[in-house]
Amino acid sequence: MAQISRRMLSAKAEQFTESVIREMTRLAMKHGAVNLSQGFPDFAAPEEIKEAARKAIADDINQYAITWGAKPLRDAIVEKFERTQGVKYDAEREITICCGSTEAMMSAMMAIINPGDEIVVFEPFYENYGPDAILSGATPRFVKLRTPDWSFDEEELSAAFGPHTKAIILNTPNNPTGKVFTRAELEFIRDLCVRWNAYCITDEIYEHILYDGAKHISMACIDGMRDRTIVINGLSKTYSVTGWRVGWVLAPPEPTQPIRKVHDFLTVGAAAPLQQAGASALHFPQSYYDKLAGSYTAKRERLLKILERSGFTVFKPRGAYYIMTDISRFADPDPVRFRADTKDVRFARYLVETIGVAVVPGSSFYNNAQDGASQVRFTFCKKEETLVAAEERLSKLRA
Repeated sequence: MAQISRRMLSAKAEQFTESVIREMTRLAMKHGAVNLSQGFPDFAAPEEIKEAARKAIADDINQYAITWGAKPLRDAIVEKFERTQGVKYDAEREITICCGSTEAMMSAMMAIINPGDEIVVFEPFYENYGPDAILSGATPRFVKLRTPDWSFDEEELSAAFGPHTKAIILNTPNNPTGKVFTRAELEFIRDLCVRWNAYCITDEIYEHILYDGAKHISMACIDGMRDRTIVINGLSKTYSVTGWRVGWVLAPPEPTQPIRKVHDFLTVGAAAPLQQAGASALHFPQSYYDKLAGSYTAKRERLLKILERSGFTVFKPRGAYYIMTDISRFADPDPVRFRADTKDVRFARYLVETIGVAVVPGSSFYNNAQDGASQVRFTFCKKEETLVAAEERLSKLRA
């Protein structure tokens, strides 16, 4: 019998590559390089949260939690958000615990997107947002954040909204730029969301990692946006447990219902003992968050000086734990040895293979690779020994 001819693999999956960030971690391991690419701490998580996880396992909290999240964690999230942002949510009707903020974003997108819908995305953007749009069926409309302060053009943003706009994705503090959106910027975005009846999906995973007096303001607390905002967050960055994969969505009841259904059939639920430990962590005193920000402030200054001495043009972040840099001063590596379409990828491969430091090519944060061809991103969520090793190796660079 003749074989039926048809497409055997997903057309959606063909539209995006594997994660460049995770690929750079694999290359760092292969070449024995210092990993300043992927944003995970290489120092210990707080002892208190680890002990809470151990206790939860010993207490036999090892079976399924309610699919949208264990009540102690839901209650702790609601209490903390009201304390820090002044907005109250209903733990029974307006929160969904997911397997990390990545799944939370995917569940939210799949819950609200219909064929023909568009989403507005600031670029450079965290690389997951592009595949999220494709997998959920949305058409992305990109709006540039421009150096040196990563500001946006209000006319360009306004033009990106229209009758098909379902949502804007807002990551603040921002990965990869370190931008912290101001109240005035949020209010401008609010006006567009109201005008075009759109949601704002906010990724607030770096909410406590702030510098130079910057203040994190959730879109949910902007007047008129409580019922238009879908808040994404998680344990990973604030509590240095990126491998635990516990995140959540705060949203009004209407979108929460389909978010919970999508989440249920994607993953069923996040790990029960880690949810219990997370509930404990969310009750840490303010001194914990002050110490966290102070520690990262010192690490930021340390890496900024290393990079400037090495010849990079740096863009000083006001939040998160990344530094975007311009590599225009450096020669383009040999395109025969380091085969790639853009300079940033060739330079990143040169760094990891020859210098021994892994970074993320800037093009992975843009829709058009050429827009990021002169940039690479470093992370500084690393212990001092790691930064010392990076400093020693980067001293071999010549701009």
